[in-house]
Amino acid sequence: MFQADLEAQLEAQLQTAKAATQAADIVEPRAKSVHFDSETNLIVIALKNGAFLSIPPHLLQGLGEASPEDLQDLWIDDAGRSVHWERLDADFEIASLVAGVFGTKLWMAELGRKGGLSRSPSKVAAAQANGKKGGRPRKVQS
Repeated sequence: MFQADLEAQLEAQLQTAKAATQAADIVEPRAKSVHFDSETNLIVIALKNGAFLSIPPHLLQGLGEASPEDLQDLWIDDAGRSVHWERLDADFEIASLVAGVFGTKLWMAELGRKGGLSRSPSKVAAAQANGKKGGRPRKVQS
């Protein structure tokens, strides 16, 4: 009798877990496949919903100096929730990558700082035009 009750509880828990996984698959991004495309220098993730995510490796924390061979040594977990590089000891959650989170807060802040330092022709022209107007307006103290 005790064994039958235990098996029934286990079966109920298993069904609950399966239902939760199916519900999460609908609302959370899950990877179907992943590969490194050496021609375009992009990590390409095919999502279960049919969308694709392509990311240059230099944006991902710990992958900027990796060789193409190291970048090709990648796999996704069984649930499609994360991508892993064994040789590089790097893991990224698919949901975070879809949200544009490519590393720790410090890494993301550094990416933003580097982006702000870029010297594109349009940025240079805008800075020069603002300088002719007297520069950045001063904050008004209230």
